[in-house]
Amino acid sequence: MEKLYAAPLEGLTGFVWRIAHRQVFGGADRYFTPFISPNANCSFQTREKRDITQNEENLIPQIITNNEEYFIWAAREFAELGYDEVNFNLGCPSGTVVSKGKGSGALRDLDKLDRMLDGIFEALPDMKISLKTRIGIESSNEWPAILQVYKRYPVSDLIIHPRTRRQMYKGEADRELFLDVLGSCPELPLVYNGDVWSSDDEAFEYGCGVMTGRGLLQHPSMLREVRGGEAASREELSIFHDLLIDGYRTYMPGELPLIKRMKEFWFYFSNSFEVSDKEIKRLYKSKNYAEYASAAEAIIRGCDLK
Repeated sequence: MEKLYAAPLEGLTGFVWRIAHRQVFGGADRYFTPFISPNANCSFQTREKRDITQNEENLIPQIITNNEEYFIWAAREFAELGYDEVNFNLGCPSGTVVSKGKGSGALRDLDKLDRMLDGIFEALPDMKISLKTRIGIESSNEWPAILQVYKRYPVSDLIIHPRTRRQMYKGEADRELFLDVLGSCPELPLVYNGDVWSSDDEAFEYGCGVMTGRGLLQHPSMLREVRGGEAASREELSIFHDLLIDGYRTYMPGELPLIKRMKEFWFYFSNSFEVSDKEIKRLYKSKNYAEYASAAEAIIRGCDLK
């Protein structure tokens, strides 16, 4: 079985979600943290430190930066915490990120990216480093030059989301481009990422690693199913939901932030159920925890599973 990875989504796949997912569904070989952005202060934010110090297995911290020294500092801090691998985010398409030359914004200046990678790999010979990337800023025509940069370095994984930054998450991922790389560069440890929505997706037949994020939030048993396990049961979905509630309560100040986070989660989780517009609107309109809990229970216990 090829490597199966759980992709990070900011605000949704923090330690609470990861721990609950492992406990109830499993199936992922690696979980990745939402990106951590080191800076000149040389210290992690409270929420970042909380997310990487939960003694989780198979967790890879993801770093986003435009500065090799910041990357090296963060990677060494992770090593002190027991991590032997980090992931470099070169794919985030967010405007505020790209404008700073971070994420997919780093693809605008390949000479600088090459120098940065050279410095990083030279300074961290004992650290495994994987890359998560887009295929260009404006056009996939940029990809051959980007790939040539990556091929110079001993990456532990090259995770390709075959969209450009301009596409954001719209349009179709260019699977043909990915398969071309897979066929022409057998030496590269490739991982496919992008629009993997179900356990019968063709990506699982590519013969390489697969990473899924939004699809896994919608169908949390997906990777277990790929490994031959069962689809999520109603009881498992209920337990998973309750574990999230209990986990978020450990650090969220009051019920309103908790409800807000769970409503964000339901944007994806509702796809596990045959839920009507009326039922999901009732949940989104809830103003306190009692209203929220009643609406969530009605969906989990009353709606058919997809």
